[in-house]
Amino acid sequence: DLIMAKKLLNAGCPAVMPLAAPIGSGMGVQNPSNLRIMREQLPDATIIVDAGVGVPSDAALAMELGADAILMNTAIAEAGDSAQMATAMKLAVEAGHLAYLSGRMPKRLYASASSPIQGAIK
Repeated sequence: DLIMAKKLLNAGCPAVMPLAAPIGSGMGVQNPSNLRIMREQLPDATIIVDAGVGVPSDAALAMELGADAILMNTAIAEAGDSAQMATAMKLAVEAGHLAYLSGRMPKRLYASASSPIQGAIK
C-alpha cells in the first residue's frame, strides 16, 4: 500500500513492488486505484508490479496505470506456448507504457463526438 511504499522508499529502497494479485494466481490487477494513487503520490519512485499478472492485458493495464516494470514468471512459465506468451507480454508492456506516456483521454459521462465535419458530404 501507499504508506508502506513511502516507508520503504524513505528507508532507502530503490524500488517498491506492489502486487497485482496473490502470487501465482493470474487474477490480474485487483486494485487499479492503488497503483494509480501510488504513481500520483510517488512520481519519482520506481514501481515494479509483482505477482498476479496472468495475461498480456493485465500487464498492459499495470503499465497504463504508471508502473515502470512488471516482474512475472508463472504467466509465461505455465502458458501453453511460453515463448509466444513472453512475446505477447513484451508487446503488452510496451503498449501500456506508451499509453501511459501518451496520456489517457478523460472519461466522460456523456458522448462527445470528435470526428471532424469539415469536408463531410452534405
